[in-house]
Amino acid sequence: MAHPSQLGLQDAASPLMEELLYFYDHASMIVFLICSFVLYIITVVMTSRFSDKHTLDSQEVETVWTVAPAVVLIAIAIPSLRTLYLMDENDSPHLTIKAMGHQWYWSYEYTDYQELAFDSYMIPTQELAIGQFRLLEVDHRMVVPMSSPLRILISAEDVLHSWAIPALGVKVDAVPGRLNQTTFLVTRPGVFYGQCSEICGANHSFMPIVVESVPLEHFQNWTTLLLEEA
Repeated sequence: MAHPSQLGLQDAASPLMEELLYFYDHASMIVFLICSFVLYIITVVMTSRFSDKHTLDSQEVETVWTVAPAVVLIAIAIPSLRTLYLMDENDSPHLTIKAMGHQWYWSYEYTDYQELAFDSYMIPTQELAIGQFRLLEVDHRMVVPMSSPLRILISAEDVLHSWAIPALGVKVDAVPGRLNQTTFLVTRPGVFYGQCSEICGANHSFMPIVVESVPLEHFQNWTTLLLEEA
């Protein structure tokens, strides 16, 4: 989850988010170098006494400021396209979960298990236990096995929503009548928080998303317990 005074993105919990962080650092460095170079040129021009104010044309300068931006764009486009390809890749997921957005809660259905479905509501502030986070905790977390490719099918029943988990690098719109999908793999155990990222009404800020990653054997025990209760 985000924390006070945080300047960068959340720590990556999936290979996809690691790639996004690498690209973010790569693009940020290019932007920093460009800004520094432009500031240097402006400073030199404003302070130099030897600038030729009557120069009307310079083929060398024209060539440089045409070729240099093209090189910069290529340096940004290549890793960007690679990351986009990885985000769309769907390679034999081990588990498929359907997330449905409602006003204002999420419901989850594990399509590989019969009768394994539940609603996930935000826990009101007055009912929070010690150590739980306000506006982020839910009564039923979406539990997933770590180190397993997962596919999430996302839709909505009423209005536009958006299923987003920053630490996993996932953000997919939930559109009524349309089934979107994304895949991710959680590399470590933990609890990862997100929120609806599409304004969906008065209680838009009160439909958090919580994904809990556990070892495979713990996930199997959890599903067995829920199926027995059902």
